[in-house]
Amino acid sequence: VFDSLRPGGIFAFWENNPWNPVTRWAMHRVPFDRDAILVWPHEARRLLRSAGFQVLRTDYVFFFPRFVAALRPMEPSLRRLPLGGQYLVLVQKPG
Repeated sequence: VFDSLRPGGIFAFWENNPWNPVTRWAMHRVPFDRDAILVWPHEARRLLRSAGFQVLRTDYVFFFPRFVAALRPMEPSLRRLPLGGQYLVLVQKPG
């Protein structure tokens, strides 16, 4: 990915959040995810930095399931709380 981006290019790395107990429970129940190895946010940032990327930010998303969808407008204010169902590490190729 690093080599395919132009200098200044942006890459978004998305992953299921191992800090979220509902995510872990759901992955255990889905056959194709059952044996998946989750990547912790700090490990994702470390790997992306070691590939040469500059980490711009880490956001946590998908806090509220459908039955409480009315609360979803609050999600942007919670993006730093490491309990969302997934996380995003936004990185940039230097230059």
